[in-house]
Amino acid sequence: MECASKRGNSNLKKAKGAVAAGHPVTAAAAEEILRDGGNAFDAIVAAHFTACVAEPVLASLAGGGYMLGQQAGRRPVVYDFFAQTPGAKETLKPLDFHPIYADFGNVQQEFHIGLGSVAVPGSVRGMFTIHRHLCSLPMTRLVEAAIRAARGGVALNQLQASIFDIVRPIYSATAEARANYSSAANSGRLVEEGDVLLQPELADAIDALGREGDPLFYEGDMAAGMVDLCQQGGGYLSHTDLRQYQVLQREPLQIRYRDALLHTNPPPSSGGILIAFALDLLEQFPLQEIDYGSFEHLQLLATVMEQTNSARLDYLAEQQRGAVTHLLDQNYLQKYRAQVARRARCQRGTTHISVMDDRGNIAAMTVSNGEGCGHLLPGTGIMLNNILGEEDLNPNGFQQWHPNQRMTSMMSPALLQLPNGKAVALGSGGSNRIRTAILQVVLNLIDFGMPPEQAVMEARIHYESQHLNIEPGYSNETITRLQEAFADNECWADLNLFFGGVHTVQWDGEKFHAVGDPRRGGVGLVVDE
Repeated sequence: MECASKRGNSNLKKAKGAVAAGHPVTAAAAEEILRDGGNAFDAIVAAHFTACVAEPVLASLAGGGYMLGQQAGRRPVVYDFFAQTPGAKETLKPLDFHPIYADFGNVQQEFHIGLGSVAVPGSVRGMFTIHRHLCSLPMTRLVEAAIRAARGGVALNQLQASIFDIVRPIYSATAEARANYSSAANSGRLVEEGDVLLQPELADAIDALGREGDPLFYEGDMAAGMVDLCQQGGGYLSHTDLRQYQVLQREPLQIRYRDALLHTNPPPSSGGILIAFALDLLEQFPLQEIDYGSFEHLQLLATVMEQTNSARLDYLAEQQRGAVTHLLDQNYLQKYRAQVARRARCQRGTTHISVMDDRGNIAAMTVSNGEGCGHLLPGTGIMLNNILGEEDLNPNGFQQWHPNQRMTSMMSPALLQLPNGKAVALGSGGSNRIRTAILQVVLNLIDFGMPPEQAVMEARIHYESQHLNIEPGYSNETITRLQEAFADNECWADLNLFFGGVHTVQWDGEKFHAVGDPRRGGVGLVVDE
């Protein structure tokens, strides 16, 4: 990318970088590292450790994810540290795997938890691999903010409290989880908005990892505790699973759209290639000539969302409805089928961090813990994932996953190169809405020329399974026409986390922009000297 060479030309007050994340404490950890002279990769590693403290349902050291990073003057690369299926399906005890029901208000959703839902975690090895390859500060320095937050406590904000409330059955499933996430103010209840969540065991665990490194988690005492818990309690994880786990480096998927270039997560993950399909379809339409927010604009978007629905890719090529279907490249679709279709999928419980620095380094990281399995790694305060318990993982029934396989996900951290040296790092949480949230922000930036602040804040739609979801912000005429065209629809009263959280930073050739999406508690910080 050319943007790095132009950053010294600005006559404005020099900034050290920018960060956007899903919680003020997470963003502050990255800011602290940038002020201390660390680069974007130092900052994003520090932010991830802190997100595991401040956003505990969405991020965990026993989860996984992806980072798309670019060092100044070099090609971007994806670090895949997502979950792996265990190497064998045998357990020493009856399988600990059972459903719970999460209350989303107007609907209940079934999740599966227990030790039988735990996949091989990648987050710890991911952070240390990124550190070894790209970081400049000691790991002991990078974990300091997370340790302070865990030991001193983080006040639960409205978003995190609402997420806890939704998945309350998971975080009260075991005595250890109830004790770890209990409210100090209200005995017998889990933490609520305004409560200060203290996590001293997690502080000690992060401190130990910072000093001893990832072997502690994959071969040392933490590994032994994890394997004993799973083997004796009805889970799959073995010492071999942990010892052999590797972070994979991949070349990003490159998507040319108009006069821009998007780098994002490649197969075997599914989100990036679905965004690629959508952009390929839209390339043939003069979207920039259509009035933004009009019925014609949103009808086209909904049609493209329908055509790129991941649940329908297996027979999308045979469908001949509408003028856009012939635009799909059959070889491209076959590549998707081969690399994604049979992979186990995780699509829930995500958060995102974007960071840039004044040296031209760029990083975008999306992570997940599923929702958590209800069990903590003994003595650490680390909630284990439930990624094997995802409904979408097992379309033919649970426990049908293939052993020792890197799982796929909708997570799509992205780097966008715009004309005139502009560069954007973005990504989103939001389950299956990740792809449509990122798509709409990218279109706002490219086709409609919006600054990032507006591109993130504009209303969104999401169309899937014949159902159209509509955020507020469009004209009454547009909404009426959409409701007539899409009989199965829902108009939301407010901007909502359902529509993703596209935390975005941009270098526009002169200055940084940082936009935290308010739908998911986002905070954006430009870090001045």
